[in-house]
Amino acid sequence: MKNTMTTTMYGTVKKQIKSEPKIWLITGVAGFIGSNLLETLLLLDQRVVGLDNFATGFQYNLDEVQALVSNKQWQRFKFIEGDIRNLDDCKTACNNVDYVIHQAALGSVPRSIADPINTNGANIDGFLNMLVAARDAKVTSFTYAASSSTYGDHPALPKVEENIGNPLSPYAVTKYVNELYADVFARTYGFKTIGLRYFNIFGKRQTPDGAYAAVIPKWTAAMIAGDDVFINGDGDTSRDFNFIENAVQANILAATAKDNAKNEVYNVAVGGRTTLNTLFIELKEKLSHNGVRYLKEPIYRDFREGDVRHSQADINKIENALGYDPQFNIIQGIEKAMPWYVKFLA
Repeated sequence: MKNTMTTTMYGTVKKQIKSEPKIWLITGVAGFIGSNLLETLLLLDQRVVGLDNFATGFQYNLDEVQALVSNKQWQRFKFIEGDIRNLDDCKTACNNVDYVIHQAALGSVPRSIADPINTNGANIDGFLNMLVAARDAKVTSFTYAASSSTYGDHPALPKVEENIGNPLSPYAVTKYVNELYADVFARTYGFKTIGLRYFNIFGKRQTPDGAYAAVIPKWTAAMIAGDDVFINGDGDTSRDFNFIENAVQANILAATAKDNAKNEVYNVAVGGRTTLNTLFIELKEKLSHNGVRYLKEPIYRDFREGDVRHSQADINKIENALGYDPQFNIIQGIEKAMPWYVKFLA
Protein backbone atom coordinates (compact mmCIF):
# COMPACT_ATOMS: atom_id res chain seq x y z
CA MET A 1 0.00 0.00 0.00
CA LYS A 2 2.97 2.29 0.54
CA ASN A 3 5.59 1.20 -1.95
CA THR A 4 5.06 -0.08 -5.49
CA MET A 5 8.40 -1.91 -5.32
CA THR A 6 7.09 -4.15 -2.54
CA THR A 7 4.07 -5.21 -4.58
CA THR A 8 6.47 -6.34 -7.27
CA MET A 9 8.42 -8.35 -4.68
CA TYR A 10 5.46 -10.58 -3.77
CA GLY A 11 4.47 -10.95 -7.40
CA THR A 12 8.04 -11.89 -8.29
CA VAL A 13 8.23 -14.48 -5.52
CA LYS A 14 4.96 -16.09 -6.57
CA LYS A 15 6.13 -16.34 -10.19
CA GLN A 16 9.46 -17.78 -9.05
CA ILE A 17 8.03 -20.53 -6.86
CA LYS A 18 5.41 -21.41 -9.48
CA SER A 19 8.15 -21.94 -12.05
CA GLU A 20 10.32 -23.85 -9.54
CA PRO A 21 7.91 -25.70 -7.18
CA LYS A 22 9.08 -26.61 -3.70
CA ILE A 23 7.84 -28.85 -0.89
CA TRP A 24 6.24 -26.91 1.97
CA LEU A 25 5.24 -28.17 5.41
CA ILE A 26 2.37 -26.35 7.12
CA THR A 27 1.75 -27.30 10.73
CA GLY A 28 -1.75 -26.50 11.90
CA VAL A 29 -2.87 -26.90 8.29
CA ALA A 30 -6.55 -27.45 9.16
CA GLY A 31 -6.74 -24.22 11.11
CA PHE A 32 -7.67 -20.71 10.03
CA ILE A 33 -4.28 -19.44 8.91
CA GLY A 34 -2.93 -22.85 7.92
CA SER A 35 -5.79 -23.61 5.54
CA ASN A 36 -5.48 -20.21 3.88
CA LEU A 37 -1.77 -20.84 3.36
CA LEU A 38 -2.59 -24.27 1.95
CA GLU A 39 -5.06 -22.80 -0.52
CA THR A 40 -2.60 -20.18 -1.78
CA LEU A 41 0.32 -22.59 -2.11
CA LEU A 42 -1.72 -25.23 -3.95
CA LEU A 43 -3.03 -22.58 -6.35
CA LEU A 44 0.65 -21.76 -6.96
CA ASP A 45 1.23 -25.45 -7.87
CA GLN A 46 3.37 -26.21 -4.84
CA ARG A 47 3.66 -29.56 -3.11
CA VAL A 48 2.41 -29.28 0.47
CA VAL A 49 2.64 -31.54 3.50
CA GLY A 50 0.14 -30.70 6.23
CA LEU A 51 0.32 -31.69 9.90
CA ASP A 52 -2.62 -31.28 12.29
CA ASN A 53 -4.20 -33.03 15.28
CA PHE A 54 -7.56 -31.22 14.90
CA ALA A 55 -7.30 -29.69 18.37
CA THR A 56 -8.33 -26.32 16.94
CA GLY A 57 -8.43 -27.14 13.22
CA PHE A 58 -11.31 -28.66 11.26
CA GLN A 59 -11.73 -31.16 8.45
CA TYR A 60 -14.24 -28.82 6.78
CA ASN A 61 -11.47 -26.25 6.29
CA LEU A 62 -9.51 -28.82 4.28
CA ASP A 63 -12.67 -29.81 2.41
CA GLU A 64 -13.27 -26.19 1.42
CA VAL A 65 -9.71 -25.84 0.12
CA GLN A 66 -10.15 -29.02 -1.91
CA ALA A 67 -13.25 -27.53 -3.52
CA LEU A 68 -11.35 -24.36 -4.48
CA VAL A 69 -8.34 -25.97 -6.18
CA SER A 70 -8.08 -28.33 -9.12
CA ASN A 71 -7.88 -32.10 -8.67
CA LYS A 72 -4.30 -32.01 -9.92
CA GLN A 73 -3.39 -29.35 -7.37
CA TRP A 74 -5.11 -31.26 -4.56
CA GLN A 75 -3.09 -34.36 -5.43
CA ARG A 76 0.02 -32.37 -4.48
CA PHE A 77 -1.19 -32.23 -0.87
CA LYS A 78 -0.24 -34.89 1.67
CA PHE A 79 -2.00 -34.77 5.04
CA ILE A 80 -0.53 -36.24 8.24
CA GLU A 81 -2.75 -36.47 11.28
CA GLY A 82 -0.28 -35.98 14.08
CA ASP A 83 0.72 -33.88 17.05
CA ILE A 84 3.65 -31.47 17.34
CA ARG A 85 4.07 -32.64 20.94
CA ASN A 86 5.21 -35.96 19.44
CA LEU A 87 8.77 -35.63 18.08
CA ASP A 88 8.35 -38.60 15.74
CA ASP A 89 5.33 -36.92 14.10
CA CYS A 90 7.40 -33.79 13.60
CA LYS A 91 10.29 -35.72 12.08
CA THR A 92 7.97 -37.59 9.71
CA ALA A 93 6.39 -34.32 8.58
CA CYS A 94 9.75 -32.60 8.00
CA ASN A 95 11.19 -35.39 5.85
CA ASN A 96 12.32 -34.05 2.42
CA VAL A 97 10.69 -30.66 3.03
CA ASP A 98 12.15 -27.40 1.69
CA TYR A 99 10.20 -24.80 3.68
CA VAL A 100 8.50 -25.13 7.07
CA ILE A 101 5.66 -22.77 7.99
CA HIS A 102 4.89 -23.50 11.63
CA GLN A 103 1.39 -22.36 12.56
CA ALA A 104 0.32 -25.07 15.02
CA ALA A 105 -0.32 -23.71 18.49
CA LEU A 106 -2.96 -23.25 21.15
CA GLY A 107 -3.95 -19.64 20.68
CA SER A 108 -5.99 -17.27 22.85
CA VAL A 109 -5.00 -15.32 25.93
CA PRO A 110 -8.10 -16.41 27.91
CA ARG A 111 -7.50 -20.08 27.03
CA SER A 112 -3.93 -19.83 28.33
CA ILE A 113 -5.12 -18.29 31.60
CA ALA A 114 -7.67 -21.08 32.03
CA ASP A 115 -5.30 -23.86 30.89
CA PRO A 116 -1.61 -22.89 31.07
CA ILE A 117 -0.38 -26.51 31.09
CA ASN A 118 -1.77 -27.49 27.69
CA THR A 119 -0.85 -24.07 26.25
CA ASN A 120 2.73 -24.65 27.35
CA GLY A 121 2.75 -28.20 25.97
CA ALA A 122 1.65 -27.19 22.50
CA ASN A 123 3.39 -23.84 22.22
CA ILE A 124 6.74 -24.60 23.87
CA ASP A 125 7.25 -28.37 23.85
CA GLY A 126 5.69 -28.61 20.39
CA PHE A 127 7.70 -25.68 19.10
CA LEU A 128 10.97 -27.19 20.33
CA ASN A 129 10.10 -30.52 18.69
CA MET A 130 9.51 -28.75 15.40
CA LEU A 131 12.79 -26.84 15.66
CA VAL A 132 14.72 -30.05 16.30
CA ALA A 133 12.96 -31.97 13.52
CA ALA A 134 13.42 -29.16 10.99
CA ARG A 135 17.08 -28.70 11.96
CA ASP A 136 17.78 -32.41 11.60
CA ALA A 137 15.97 -32.50 8.25
CA LYS A 138 18.13 -29.58 7.06
CA VAL A 139 15.18 -27.62 5.73
CA THR A 140 15.89 -24.46 3.75
CA SER A 141 13.86 -22.18 6.00
CA PHE A 142 11.71 -22.23 9.13
CA THR A 143 9.01 -19.57 9.48
CA TYR A 144 6.93 -19.54 12.65
CA ALA A 145 3.91 -17.75 14.03
CA ALA A 146 4.97 -15.36 16.74
CA SER A 147 2.54 -12.97 18.42
CA SER A 148 1.96 -9.31 19.21
CA SER A 149 1.16 -10.47 22.75
CA THR A 150 4.94 -10.51 23.26
CA TYR A 151 4.84 -6.71 23.62
CA GLY A 152 3.01 -7.18 26.91
CA ASP A 153 2.79 -4.06 29.04
CA HIS A 154 5.20 -1.95 26.97
CA PRO A 155 3.25 1.31 26.56
CA ALA A 156 4.72 2.78 23.38
CA LEU A 157 2.75 2.93 20.12
CA PRO A 158 3.31 1.85 17.45
CA LYS A 159 4.99 -1.40 18.54
CA VAL A 160 8.57 -1.72 17.32
CA GLU A 161 10.17 -5.17 17.26
CA GLU A 162 13.11 -4.28 19.51
CA ASN A 163 11.01 -2.91 22.38
CA ILE A 164 8.95 -5.38 24.40
CA GLY A 165 7.54 -5.31 27.92
CA ASN A 166 6.49 -7.89 30.49
CA PRO A 167 4.10 -10.60 29.24
CA LEU A 168 0.54 -10.39 30.53
CA SER A 169 -0.59 -13.99 30.01
CA PRO A 170 0.78 -17.56 29.81
CA TYR A 171 0.15 -17.41 26.05
CA ALA A 172 2.41 -14.38 25.74
CA VAL A 173 5.11 -16.19 27.73
CA THR A 174 5.00 -19.17 25.35
CA LYS A 175 5.29 -16.97 22.28
CA TYR A 176 8.24 -15.08 23.73
CA VAL A 177 9.94 -18.39 24.57
CA ASN A 178 9.51 -19.39 20.90
CA GLU A 179 11.54 -16.34 19.91
CA LEU A 180 14.22 -17.13 22.50
CA TYR A 181 14.51 -20.73 21.29
CA ALA A 182 14.74 -19.61 17.67
CA ASP A 183 17.55 -17.19 18.58
CA VAL A 184 19.44 -19.87 20.52
CA PHE A 185 19.13 -22.33 17.61
CA ALA A 186 20.60 -19.70 15.32
CA ARG A 187 23.55 -19.08 17.63
CA THR A 188 24.15 -22.72 18.58
CA TYR A 189 23.36 -24.65 15.39
CA GLY A 190 23.39 -22.02 12.65
CA PHE A 191 19.71 -22.81 12.04
CA LYS A 192 17.93 -19.91 10.36
CA THR A 193 14.40 -18.86 11.26
CA ILE A 194 11.95 -15.98 10.89
CA GLY A 195 9.27 -15.21 13.46
CA LEU A 196 6.15 -13.31 12.40
CA ARG A 197 4.44 -11.36 15.18
CA TYR A 198 0.81 -11.49 14.13
CA PHE A 199 -1.55 -8.65 15.01
CA ASN A 200 -5.24 -9.71 15.13
CA ILE A 201 -5.56 -11.58 11.85
CA PHE A 202 -9.07 -12.13 10.50
CA GLY A 203 -10.78 -13.55 7.43
CA LYS A 204 -12.49 -16.60 5.97
CA ARG A 205 -12.32 -19.89 7.90
CA GLN A 206 -11.77 -18.14 11.22
CA THR A 207 -14.30 -19.93 13.39
CA PRO A 208 -16.90 -17.94 15.33
CA ASP A 209 -17.56 -20.89 17.65
CA GLY A 210 -16.25 -21.63 21.10
CA ALA A 211 -15.28 -19.63 24.16
CA TYR A 212 -12.02 -18.44 22.60
CA ALA A 213 -13.28 -17.22 19.23
CA ALA A 214 -11.70 -14.01 17.91
CA VAL A 215 -13.75 -10.84 18.03
CA ILE A 216 -14.55 -10.34 14.33
CA PRO A 217 -16.03 -13.80 13.60
CA LYS A 218 -17.68 -13.92 17.03
CA TRP A 219 -19.46 -10.58 16.61
CA THR A 220 -20.33 -11.28 12.98
CA ALA A 221 -21.94 -14.58 13.93
CA ALA A 222 -23.90 -12.91 16.73
CA MET A 223 -25.14 -10.18 14.40
CA ILE A 224 -26.23 -12.66 11.73
CA ALA A 225 -28.11 -14.66 14.37
CA GLY A 226 -29.63 -11.52 15.90
CA ASP A 227 -27.92 -12.23 19.23
CA ASP A 228 -26.36 -9.74 21.64
CA VAL A 229 -22.86 -8.41 21.00
CA PHE A 230 -20.70 -7.93 24.09
CA ILE A 231 -17.84 -5.43 24.24
CA ASN A 232 -15.22 -5.98 26.93
CA GLY A 233 -14.52 -2.61 28.54
CA ASP A 234 -15.60 0.78 27.24
CA GLY A 235 -15.08 0.06 23.55
CA ASP A 236 -12.08 2.34 23.20
CA THR A 237 -9.69 -0.61 23.30
CA SER A 238 -7.94 -0.64 19.92
CA ARG A 239 -6.28 -3.24 17.71
CA ASP A 240 -4.31 -3.43 14.48
CA PHE A 241 -6.65 -5.77 12.58
CA ASN A 242 -4.96 -7.53 9.67
CA PHE A 243 -6.68 -9.40 6.84
CA ILE A 244 -5.62 -13.01 6.26
CA GLU A 245 -4.27 -12.42 2.75
CA ASN A 246 -1.72 -9.98 4.15
CA ALA A 247 -0.55 -12.67 6.58
CA VAL A 248 -0.29 -15.26 3.80
CA GLN A 249 1.87 -12.85 1.85
CA ALA A 250 4.16 -12.32 4.85
CA ASN A 251 4.65 -16.07 5.33
CA ILE A 252 5.55 -16.71 1.70
CA LEU A 253 7.97 -13.77 1.63
CA ALA A 254 9.55 -14.93 4.90
CA ALA A 255 9.94 -18.54 3.78
CA THR A 256 11.71 -17.51 0.58
CA ALA A 257 13.75 -14.66 2.08
CA LYS A 258 17.50 -14.32 1.68
CA ASP A 259 19.68 -15.37 4.61
CA ASN A 260 20.45 -11.77 5.57
CA ALA A 261 16.78 -11.26 6.44
CA LYS A 262 16.60 -14.34 8.67
CA ASN A 263 17.10 -14.81 12.41
CA GLU A 264 14.73 -11.92 12.96
CA VAL A 265 11.18 -11.30 14.12
CA TYR A 266 8.83 -9.07 12.15
CA ASN A 267 5.50 -7.43 12.86
CA VAL A 268 2.73 -8.62 10.54
CA ALA A 269 -0.04 -6.03 10.46
CA VAL A 270 -1.19 -2.99 8.50
CA GLY A 271 0.07 -0.33 10.88
CA GLY A 272 -3.40 0.98 11.72
CA ARG A 273 -5.55 1.11 14.83
CA THR A 274 -9.30 0.47 15.12
CA THR A 275 -11.34 0.71 18.34
CA LEU A 276 -13.88 -1.94 19.26
CA ASN A 277 -16.62 0.68 19.01
CA THR A 278 -15.60 1.48 15.43
CA LEU A 279 -15.29 -2.20 14.61
CA PHE A 280 -18.87 -2.78 15.77
CA ILE A 281 -20.13 -0.04 13.45
CA GLU A 282 -18.12 -1.33 10.46
CA LEU A 283 -19.27 -4.92 10.88
CA LYS A 284 -22.87 -3.79 11.19
CA GLU A 285 -22.58 -1.67 8.04
CA LYS A 286 -20.84 -4.33 5.94
CA LEU A 287 -23.42 -6.92 6.99
CA SER A 288 -26.19 -4.61 5.80
CA HIS A 289 -24.52 -4.56 2.38
CA ASN A 290 -24.88 -8.35 2.40
CA GLY A 291 -28.56 -8.37 3.27
CA VAL A 292 -28.29 -8.68 7.06
CA ARG A 293 -29.73 -5.89 9.24
CA TYR A 294 -28.63 -5.79 12.88
CA LEU A 295 -30.67 -3.43 15.04
CA LYS A 296 -29.30 -4.01 18.54
CA GLU A 297 -26.79 -1.88 20.42
CA PRO A 298 -23.72 -3.52 21.98
CA ILE A 299 -23.67 -4.53 25.64
CA TYR A 300 -20.61 -3.36 27.59
CA ARG A 301 -19.05 -5.45 30.32
CA ASP A 302 -15.79 -5.66 32.31
CA PHE A 303 -12.37 -5.58 30.68
CA ARG A 304 -10.97 -9.04 30.00
CA GLU A 305 -8.06 -10.30 32.09
CA GLY A 306 -4.72 -10.34 30.28
CA ASP A 307 -5.74 -8.03 27.44
CA VAL A 308 -3.61 -5.06 26.48
CA ARG A 309 -5.41 -1.73 26.08
CA HIS A 310 -4.03 -0.66 22.70
CA SER A 311 -2.09 -2.39 19.96
CA GLN A 312 -0.63 -1.00 16.75
CA ALA A 313 2.32 -2.22 14.74
CA ASP A 314 5.22 -0.45 13.12
CA ILE A 315 5.71 -2.41 9.88
CA ASN A 316 8.74 -0.60 8.50
CA LYS A 317 11.07 -3.49 9.32
CA ILE A 318 9.15 -6.15 7.39
CA GLU A 319 8.50 -3.76 4.49
CA ASN A 320 12.19 -2.98 4.12
CA ALA A 321 13.61 -6.47 4.77
CA LEU A 322 11.05 -8.73 3.09
CA GLY A 323 9.23 -6.46 0.65
CA TYR A 324 5.94 -6.93 2.53
CA ASP A 325 3.11 -4.76 1.24
CA PRO A 326 -0.30 -5.35 2.86
CA GLN A 327 -2.94 -5.08 0.16
CA PHE A 328 -5.97 -4.91 2.47
CA ASN A 329 -6.78 -2.47 5.28
CA ILE A 330 -9.45 -3.41 7.80
CA ILE A 331 -12.35 -2.00 5.77
CA GLN A 332 -11.27 -3.77 2.59
CA GLY A 333 -10.67 -6.99 4.52
CA ILE A 334 -14.11 -6.95 6.14
CA GLU A 335 -15.71 -6.26 2.77
CA LYS A 336 -13.97 -9.27 1.27
CA ALA A 337 -14.59 -11.58 4.25
CA MET A 338 -18.23 -10.74 4.92
CA PRO A 339 -19.81 -12.70 2.03
CA TRP A 340 -17.97 -15.80 3.25
CA TYR A 341 -19.30 -15.34 6.80
CA VAL A 342 -22.85 -14.80 5.60
CA LYS A 343 -22.66 -17.95 3.46
CA PHE A 344 -20.85 -20.04 6.09
CA LEU A 345 -23.20 -19.11 8.93
CA ALA A 346 -26.31 -19.58 6.80
